[in-house]
Amino acid sequence: MSWRRPWRHNRQRHAASQEVPMSATPEPGEFATQLTAEEVAALYAVGRPRRWDRGETVCAEGDVADWVLLLTSGRVKVSSHTASGTEVVLAVRGPGALLGEFAVIDGLPRSATVTALEPVEGITVRDFPGYLREHGRVAVLLMQTLIGKMRDADRKRIEYGAFDTTGRVATRLIELAERYGEPVNGGVRVTLPLSQDELAGWTGASREAVSKALRSLRDRGLIETGRRRVIIHDMEGLRRRAR
Repeated sequence: MSWRRPWRHNRQRHAASQEVPMSATPEPGEFATQLTAEEVAALYAVGRPRRWDRGETVCAEGDVADWVLLLTSGRVKVSSHTASGTEVVLAVRGPGALLGEFAVIDGLPRSATVTALEPVEGITVRDFPGYLREHGRVAVLLMQTLIGKMRDADRKRIEYGAFDTTGRVATRLIELAERYGEPVNGGVRVTLPLSQDELAGWTGASREAVSKALRSLRDRGLIETGRRRVIIHDMEGLRRRAR
């Protein structure tokens, strides 16, 4: 498998770092950005490359599995289904993310389904506990990552109780803009990896309520929408509406 672009580690944190293969630049704050080049190389040495097309299931809720995935390119959605069959989107993750670690650590079935929102590549590692035993610093970093995920889940639970649908939609758009936004004339362009149904699942609202929220934000001049894209014209205004 050929890697399209090398990943350079943060030279300020790891002055001795070297280039290691990575298909896309890891997102700030994701697990892989905290590792040294040597730690990433060791992870690659015990794993194997995999690729999934858009729409494919990377792993399924309820499965019993013994591998984790280090995402190296593309974006995925992490979701679960309620008893009535409604999809709840828990997160959107991009390059550098570690996925599936919960099931590997506690030995229980997968707690969520991971689906490719676009073609994705990654490294699957089966003996992840063994890797952690050999790299104690990474085990501490993993604990910090898990705590960050729990804090994010707590924030979202608070949002559901404190914000209306428009506020939650605004919050998710800000999150996407900060992670995937590209400056354009008159604002920030976000290429949405989600359909309106999926955005509804991410905000805990119906598709109709999300459509109404987007229309409200457009009418205020805060955003402009198109097919799977949003241009945010007033980021501060959107932040105020989110609050």
